[in-house]
Amino acid sequence: MSSKTQEYDDDAAPPVAVADSGDTGEGGKIKMIVQLVKKCLGVKDIASMRMSLPASLLEPVPNLEYSHFLDRPDLFAAINESEDPFERMLAVLRFYFAKDLKFVHGKVCKPYNSVLGEHFRAHWDVIPLSHPEELIERPSLQHERHSSSTSVQSGSYKSTLSVNTTDSDSVKPGQAPSTAPTSPEPRFSSDNNGPSRIRVVYLTEQVSHHPPVSAYYASCPARQIEMQGIDQISAKVSGTALRIQAGQYNQGIYVGIKGGPGEGELYHITHPVASVNGILRGNFYLTMSDSTVVSCTNDRPSSKQGGFPRFRAIVEYKEESWLGRAHFLIEGVIFVVHEGETEHEAWTKVKQVPQNRVAAVLDGSWKGHIRWKRVGALSYPHTTSSSASSPNPSHVQLPKPSIPSAAASRADVTTTSEGWQTLIDVNELHAVPKEVRPIDNQHPFESRKLWRNVTDNLLNKEYSDATKEKVAIEQKQRDDAAERKKKGVEFIPTFFEKGLDNGFSELTAEGRKAVEEELAEPSPFCIEGGVGKPN
Repeated sequence: MSSKTQEYDDDAAPPVAVADSGDTGEGGKIKMIVQLVKKCLGVKDIASMRMSLPASLLEPVPNLEYSHFLDRPDLFAAINESEDPFERMLAVLRFYFAKDLKFVHGKVCKPYNSVLGEHFRAHWDVIPLSHPEELIERPSLQHERHSSSTSVQSGSYKSTLSVNTTDSDSVKPGQAPSTAPTSPEPRFSSDNNGPSRIRVVYLTEQVSHHPPVSAYYASCPARQIEMQGIDQISAKVSGTALRIQAGQYNQGIYVGIKGGPGEGELYHITHPVASVNGILRGNFYLTMSDSTVVSCTNDRPSSKQGGFPRFRAIVEYKEESWLGRAHFLIEGVIFVVHEGETEHEAWTKVKQVPQNRVAAVLDGSWKGHIRWKRVGALSYPHTTSSSASSPNPSHVQLPKPSIPSAAASRADVTTTSEGWQTLIDVNELHAVPKEVRPIDNQHPFESRKLWRNVTDNLLNKEYSDATKEKVAIEQKQRDDAAERKKKGVEFIPTFFEKGLDNGFSELTAEGRKAVEEELAEPSPFCIEGGVGKPN
């Protein structure tokens, strides 16, 4: 497939279907899931199959809304707060571990499949984090923001995720002084007397149906930072688990800094491999494997002329034991890279990084507490590793990250020792509710409006009616595809350019307009930079 958005010849063919058992209880759902697994055995990529599931197996949320990597938009905006490039790398890692809190606190679920041309947009008004420890040290920020609902509601609603009340006015006993946020989004009255907020906006569009591909863009103009990427997964049954990894065009998340302390930096975050386990028992849980690599490039001339060092990070997910429960353990390393070198591009495991390059190590649980520790002086500005000046560098033995065995308890992971600091504790963080325009103000192909009838019926437990509405949407997509094929018309995305090969798609004029409209949406808060107007 070329960089153009293509539609395959089977668009008009009936999809692979799983019959509704008529039993809406857990037993009925498990039977349908077993049927689905049988149909998928031997399939190279389930995500590219044309499949129609009973609505009773779906979570009442559109896929474009469900997958956005911004469960903590305040941590995304905080990436460009520090003058220190090492601190910015730490901030990227905090954002990375908190971007999908839905998988930490919520259940594994199946949202609606997106249809071609469907789009979704939203924004968050969050309190800026000049220093990540602010949410610990300022008790006035400890009040929890109320959630509107634990599930999607039609109309003007805020979140698909609940936010549990938590009060953590101090660091937990036994933990080292923390550099991480450990409280959910605070709540303020709408009288504009609270601190000013910054707005993060998000836009995504389904740009291909076979294979299913969406493009996304997020921005926080007040912090001169943006995020882009292509969302596409590949999935197949492996043993008794569903193995999910990035698809052909999904090269990871790109975070670009357009001004401020990190001007010119581009962070590239790759995706690890996920596995959905417990399928045959109907008790789904997620485990991770492989590694995530966070690289940083800088196009500023000063960065290539003896400026600050560049850092790269590897987060390695530890293999789970076949026996006993999962422990979700990780270890990682932050290390220095030098201009003109390429050998580090092949390093994807912690043990591959030479000791004389290491600036810091980290370990913990991606579903709990993660800590980090400086190693030597490389994490400080204007410091270079010995490999830059010596062909045969020597280095003091690094402290080995304390990674418990799979049989160890999670309490062992959270135990801290001298020199270690908290990077993040995702147990203490919850997703920040998003703000979405009311249904009546949305375009026909915006996700919530498009799937409104399906959502309403699912919430009312009218599963048969929900399935009928879902099938009607899917059939309309097939009819539209057949009509385009008959006329020889190519589908053109509205908000994103067609190219997929770069790992992200640029916004079109309509895309930029949609972002500007979202920035101008009313807010009850005082928004830094003047975007938004009071309700």
